Amino acid sequence: MAASSLLRSSPFFSSPQQRNPGTINNSPRFLTVKATISSSDKSVDTTPVIKSHRRPADENIRQEAHRRCSTEPNNFSAKYVPFNADPGCTESYSLDEIVYRSRSGGLLDVQHDMEALKEFDGNYWKNLFDGRIGKTNWPYGSGVWSKKEWVLPEIDSDDIVSAFEGNSNMFWAERYGKQHLGMNDLWVKHCGISHTGSFKDLGMTVLVSQVNRLRKMNRPVVGVGCASTGDTSAALSAYCASAGIPSIVFLPANKISMAQLVQPIANGAFVLSLDTDFDGCMQLVREVTSELPIYLANSLNSLRIEGQKTAAIEILQQFDWEVPDWVIVPGGNLGNIYAFYKGFHMCKELGLVDRIPRLVCAQAANANPLYLHYKSGWTDFSPVKAKTTFASAIQIGDPVSIDRAVYALQNSNGIVEEATEEELMDAMAQADSTGMFICPHTGVALTALDKLRNSGVIRPTDRTVVVSTAHGLKFTQSKIDYHSKAIPEMACRLANPPVNVKADFGSVMDVLKKYLLSKESKN
Repeated sequence: MAASSLLRSSPFFSSPQQRNPGTINNSPRFLTVKATISSSDKSVDTTPVIKSHRRPADENIRQEAHRRCSTEPNNFSAKYVPFNADPGCTESYSLDEIVYRSRSGGLLDVQHDMEALKEFDGNYWKNLFDGRIGKTNWPYGSGVWSKKEWVLPEIDSDDIVSAFEGNSNMFWAERYGKQHLGMNDLWVKHCGISHTGSFKDLGMTVLVSQVNRLRKMNRPVVGVGCASTGDTSAALSAYCASAGIPSIVFLPANKISMAQLVQPIANGAFVLSLDTDFDGCMQLVREVTSELPIYLANSLNSLRIEGQKTAAIEILQQFDWEVPDWVIVPGGNLGNIYAFYKGFHMCKELGLVDRIPRLVCAQAANANPLYLHYKSGWTDFSPVKAKTTFASAIQIGDPVSIDRAVYALQNSNGIVEEATEEELMDAMAQADSTGMFICPHTGVALTALDKLRNSGVIRPTDRTVVVSTAHGLKFTQSKIDYHSKAIPEMACRLANPPVNVKADFGSVMDVLKKYLLSKESKN
C-alpha cells in the first residue's frame, strides 16, 4: 500500500491533524464540555456532554487492543542478522526463531526494514511518538511500546507484557551542575525510576513479550533464565511473573545488595546462588540454556537492545527533538552503550534529527576492560578479572557486548572513562547532597563527567545528559557505610553522619547554633 493510502486509511498512522480532534488514538474521550458563547452577554454554557465510553465497560485495555489488532497496519518487519556483517551477507533469522549467535559464533542484531520505515518522514514519526506520551491505550502508554513500529513491529499488542515502563524523568541537575561543574545545561536521565527500579525494564518488556508470543506459538520454551548482578534478575522475574512464565536466576553469592536479591525472590523466581562471579554465572547459564528449554535473557540476546534504545529516543523527545552534545552511560556488560547509539542513529537515519550526540561510556576502575581497550587505541581486547566494586551491576570483566560497544563509540566519536571506588562514592554523595538520590553506577558516570569537564573536553555550555541506570534505594547499604565512615581505606570526605546530642534544651541549642553559624560562614 502506498504511504499516502496508509495515512488516509489507518487511525493509528494518521497525523495529529488528520485524527478526529475529539479522540485520543482514535478512541472517544470520556467527557467533553459543551462551550457555547452567547453573542449578547458573552456567557459560556459549560453543560457537560457525556459521550460513549471508549470501550465497553466490561472490556479491559488488553482486550481492546486484541479487538482492534486486525485494523492495525502491519507493513513493518524486523529480523536477526549477524552484528556488523559485510553488506553482502545473506544470513538472517526470523525473530520467532530461538537463536542467540550467528553461524560464525558472533553476536546478532535486530535489523528493521528501514525502507518501509522511510516511507514516512521524520515529522510523521515525531508526531506519532509524541501523540502517544502519557496515554493509557494499550500498549502505547509504555515509553518502549509507544515506539512499537521501531521495536517489535510484528508482535500482536495482546502478546505484549508491559508495566508501562519508560517515560522516565529528565532531571535538570541545576545545583550540581552550577556549583560543582560550572554547567547550566546538565541533565540526569533517571532510568531507574521504573517498574523494578532500573533501566533493565526497557529491554525486559521486549524480551518477555517475545517469549510470551513464542509460548503461544507452542515453541519449546518452558522458562526464561539469566545470569545477573542484580538488576537484570529483578526485571526478568517481575515481567515473567506478570505473564505467568517461570523465571530462573543465576546470581553470584554475596555479591549483590539485599534490595536487589529480594526482588526476584519476591516475584517467585527460582534463584540459584552460585559461588562464582558474574562471568562464571554467565558461562553456566549459556551452557544450561543450550541443553534445556530455557530462553536466554542476558544481553547476548539482542532483543533487549530494542527496548533499551528507546531511552535514547525518549531523550530527544524530552528536548523537543533537539540533540544534546553529550550522553554519558555507565558500562558493564556493554549492551546499553550500543543501545543508546542505535536509538540515536535510527532517529538520524529516519530524518527525526540531523546528528547524534557524542557518547561516553563510564566504567568502574575495578572492572574496566573497555577502558583499557580504549586507552590502548582499540588494539586486541583482553578480559580482566573484575574486582569488587560498589557499582556492583557493572562488576563485569568479560563483557558480552564488547564488539557492540566499540562499534558504538567509534561511530559516535566516543570516549571511555573510569572511576575509582573513592571517586564514584564521593560523586554519589555529592549528587545526593544537591537533591538527587542516585546509585553508585551513576556515581561512576558523574565521575567521568567531572574528569572530562576538568580536562576541557566537555565545555560549560555543552548540553550533557548523564544516564542514571538504577534507583538509589537499591543501594542504601553502600550509602549507610559511606556516611558512617565504615568503608576501609576510604576517607568518605562528604560523609554526613547524625549528631548524638543529649535530650535537653541547652545541649540542642548549642549544637544548632554551631550548625547555623557554619552555614552562615559558607554563604
